[in-house]
Amino acid sequence: MSSDATLLDQIRSKYGAVAGSELSGEHRGVRAIAEAFGYTAEELAAVPAAANLGLSCGNPTAFARLRPGETVVDLGCGGGIDVLLAAQKVGPTGRAIGIDMTPEMIARARANAARPVGGRVLTNVEFHLGTIDRLPLPDDSVDCLVSNCVINLAPDKAAVFREMRRVLRPGGRVAVSDIALKKPLPPELARDVEAYIGCVAGALLLDDYGRGLLDAGFATVEIIDSGKDLNAYAQVENQAACCSPAAPAAGALNVVEACCAPAGSSEVHEGLADLLKRYDINEFAASVYVYALKPNGGPR
Repeated sequence: MSSDATLLDQIRSKYGAVAGSELSGEHRGVRAIAEAFGYTAEELAAVPAAANLGLSCGNPTAFARLRPGETVVDLGCGGGIDVLLAAQKVGPTGRAIGIDMTPEMIARARANAARPVGGRVLTNVEFHLGTIDRLPLPDDSVDCLVSNCVINLAPDKAAVFREMRRVLRPGGRVAVSDIALKKPLPPELARDVEAYIGCVAGALLLDDYGRGLLDAGFATVEIIDSGKDLNAYAQVENQAACCSPAAPAAGALNVVEACCAPAGSSEVHEGLADLLKRYDINEFAASVYVYALKPNGGPR
């Protein structure tokens, strides 16, 4: 595996290419992936199509219990889909902030935020360039942290967890969708850079994920397997998503057929599909919901 710095450069390059592509929720495959991971038709209609890049493994704003007036931060915001949804939940008295380390993603997210939503432009949204292990935010300034299939990409997850605790207010909460491992990956997958960029090889074991949050000072940590099928990578060559949806029910939109995406959409998972054809990834990994609370009082 590459050094941390080289790995981050490769991640930026791949996701930068996706940000500059024509990929959007206007393509039925991208929309099908978002719906498979929990976004409703109403939610997708409430954000610009360009905010949906099909890079999700869940819908964190759906279980974050956001309230009017809160400050919510999305770690690794991509095109801004979760930030824009969060902004509507916290209302004009709240703030929705996106952090991403890829300049092209920040530019795309800001462009999406400038587009009218429901006839008006959201005024409580902001995006900042930065890494999630060194957040450009003050201490004790955030009510809720969300993230969607991004923490697995960070080389130093202990630093990410410490930063999450630092910026949360006492009593603040974490509501994250991510990939975690049920058991160690085969060496071929664990050492593969494409598998890392594709959100698999960098994932933590479930026990290590929970222990890492506890070691960082979080309380009431809960990690739940969403039960989503991750094995569709082996069937979809031009898929753009970081994670794969469950197989559609009879009569539903066939995600495999629908994922004939435009140029640039396969940048994230180029080379990964062939590896996953040789493994049942569901045996090793899971899409999970992660909950945690920062305790009230006490040292940071």
